Amino acid sequence: MEKEIGKINKNDTTDILIRVDDFGGRKGLTIREFVTSDRYTGFTKSGVRILSTDFQKFKEMLNSISDEDMRQEEPEEQTPPEQETLTDKEESSKEQLPDY
Repeated sequence: MEKEIGKINKNDTTDILIRVDDFGGRKGLTIREFVTSDRYTGFTKSGVRILSTDFQKFKEMLNSISDEDMRQEEPEEQTPPEQETLTDKEESSKEQLPDY
């Protein structure tokens, strides 16, 4: 028994396929990369298999992720190198100098 759940495009030649299947007599959820290229078309070794006995725990873990958890944060503005302050190492070495 094999049921494709869906796929997500990773890049021009690779998709991530999600499917329920039976491998070695054990049912589970398989998440694998599928490549389509001139040299090779098929599944790669990259992926993961969640056995049906662990699926409920996996599902609970996924459902515990909120939309807010997945929001991308705005990148912090970086100070240009010429305006950088002393590094922590420079600051600590500066503090170690005797005061005359």
